[in-house]
Amino acid sequence: MTRSKTSIFHEIAASVPTLVLTAAAVLGLAACGGVESKNQYPDKIKDDAYQGGSLLSEDGGITIMGGRGEGESASGITVNAFLWRAALDTLSFVPIASADPFGGVIISDWYSQPEYPNERLKLNVFVLSRQLRADGVRVRAFKQTKNDKGDWVDAPVSENVPSSLEETILTRARQMRLTHEGGK
Repeated sequence: MTRSKTSIFHEIAASVPTLVLTAAAVLGLAACGGVESKNQYPDKIKDDAYQGGSLLSEDGGITIMGGRGEGESASGITVNAFLWRAALDTLSFVPIASADPFGGVIISDWYSQPEYPNERLKLNVFVLSRQLRADGVRVRAFKQTKNDKGDWVDAPVSENVPSSLEETILTRARQMRLTHEGGK
């Protein structure tokens, strides 16, 4: 049984890619042998951007992602913790659609009081300051009523609603701050 020269050539040509891949893998693994690695856990954190500590910054703001105080580099984002918590507490009676502590925004879902099923209210709260100040929070209120067809239509909101909620949030934030300072 004799094989032709072309069939032997085809067999060798078919095995060349396998040989090349095998040789490359062996060389690649052999090259890794000379790398020295240290499996050593660092004794202390060298990066001063991350420091353990309180969630509340010195001015009462929530420090997120290693943020610094005013006048220092702003690598993180802060909102006033007392205003933020007071806003969440004040809006606890409505369903919250979105709460973003990075931007200081709370958006409620539409809410109807059981005694007024044909009216619904939606609230947006913005925490604007890192300090506990009277102008550090803003509330926007939206109201809708059902028309004769049963569709919700926009209706005017009393000017007292946003300002009353702002005052409630500020009062609650002040109470929280006094409680926090009294506990130190």
